Amino acid sequence: MSNTPRAALWMMGAIVSFTSMAIAGRTVSIELDTFEIMLFRSLIGGIIVISVAWGAGTISQINRQQLPLHGIRNLAHFTGQNLWFYALTAIPLAQVFALEFTTPIWVILLSPLLLRERITPVGACAALAGFAGVVIVTQPGATPVSAGTLAAATAAIGFALTAVFTRKLTQTQTITCILFWLTVIQLGLGLVFAGFDGDIALPSARNVPWLVLIGCAGLLAHFCLTTALSLAPANIVMPIDFIRLPLIAILGAQLYGETLDIWVFIGAAVIFAANYVNISFGQRR
Repeated sequence: MSNTPRAALWMMGAIVSFTSMAIAGRTVSIELDTFEIMLFRSLIGGIIVISVAWGAGTISQINRQQLPLHGIRNLAHFTGQNLWFYALTAIPLAQVFALEFTTPIWVILLSPLLLRERITPVGACAALAGFAGVVIVTQPGATPVSAGTLAAATAAIGFALTAVFTRKLTQTQTITCILFWLTVIQLGLGLVFAGFDGDIALPSARNVPWLVLIGCAGLLAHFCLTTALSLAPANIVMPIDFIRLPLIAILGAQLYGETLDIWVFIGAAVIFAANYVNISFGQRR
């Protein structure tokens, strides 16, 4: 089998994982707040990472050389993930995913500030087109901008910061080390914020499997995505991720009675096109 079909199969795994995490997140949100979800997700993820690292013999790769940078990265991810979980409960799932697609646009804008990378003319045009797509999705003049919409849009910034700091970390740190501090630091943050009011709700037996799914799906999604990108160029791999939008829209309509809004699809298509053009230009260079 050539690399491209294999990359496509790995991307399908990422799509299923991201979608499963969204459904599971909305399900447990009835019982747990976002901080508690992140607490239990990080606990499960930490157990998985340490077990796999121990079995694979990579546990010795864990070090504290870039601990401050790990801390900044995981604070950004913790913030973005909490906002994402909140948005799942506040607005249609398709709108959450459409706004999440703006993450690469924010990476374009943040990279010059944090990585000293130059914005190309194509990148600048992609950013402008991406924001036009956001306006189409949110329709600020036609409908009031809700807290859920702002949360989903801000979550994309958190994910972009995560991507930028991860790029810096991968220059000196292994995947095992990055994932270890990802789960440990966010476990600590989850414990602090979930216990800030002196009351940490324990999940019911009914929701434990959903939390295990969130913990496994989060790690599996990024593993599948990383593997796909190692097998094929980004301009081939990333368009497959767009399948997430119609899939989650159909599931939202079937499971929660959400309306299929044509403007969400149009705006997401504009965002996708902007990302695709920028990625394709980067691959050609």
